[in-house]
Amino acid sequence: MDIKKKAVILSSGGIDSTTVMAIAKHEGFELYSLSFSYGQRHNVELIAAEKVAKFFNVTKHLVISIDLRKIGGSALTDDIPVPKFRNEDDMSKFIPITYVPARNTIFLSYALSWAEVIESSDIFIGVNAMDYSGYPDCRPEYIKAFENMANLALKTTVDGKTKIKIQAPLINLTKSQIINKGVGLGVDFSITHSCYDPSPDGLSCGSCDSCILRKRGFDISGIYDPTHYINL
Repeated sequence: MDIKKKAVILSSGGIDSTTVMAIAKHEGFELYSLSFSYGQRHNVELIAAEKVAKFFNVTKHLVISIDLRKIGGSALTDDIPVPKFRNEDDMSKFIPITYVPARNTIFLSYALSWAEVIESSDIFIGVNAMDYSGYPDCRPEYIKAFENMANLALKTTVDGKTKIKIQAPLINLTKSQIINKGVGLGVDFSITHSCYDPSPDGLSCGSCDSCILRKRGFDISGIYDPTHYINL
């Protein structure tokens, strides 16, 4: 009997990470889903991540708590308004205030630790360098640099037992291409969540960068967006 290779998948419950999980499953990996409660104002995403984990019948879904509110510096973790109604040019000019300092580095470090414990060589992350809001830790050169560091950091890599691969299969895809790929792999996007500033009952605002990119992606792909937006 073939033994499946294990993969740690960073899961936010959004379009990108959910599509990445579908890709990992399609490639035959045993799935280990990793999410974070980090003080984000949109912690409703953790409900979506749990739904995604159940949808894919992952081997284990782990939620780690980190209070990044103590550091702040982001509209997602501090008392800073989330930008609304920005056009694509505005999104691409500057790194936005929704950037959480070193977030992917923190998340990938936890994923790296878990991967070593479960004897996995593969970490999947849904970063995207096409339709994204200017985050520096979504770039290909960042992913490559972290992978290089990872292979210097672990007992198993130093001993030659493991070679870590940071898998970022969406990094050169547009949002519409990601949606089409997810649909092709059977993803149910109605269980996902993208909004940075949802209502208390979990409805998406429809006007933050993430909502705008999501809506545009569904529009371009010609696929119905199942998201419930406030007053939309």
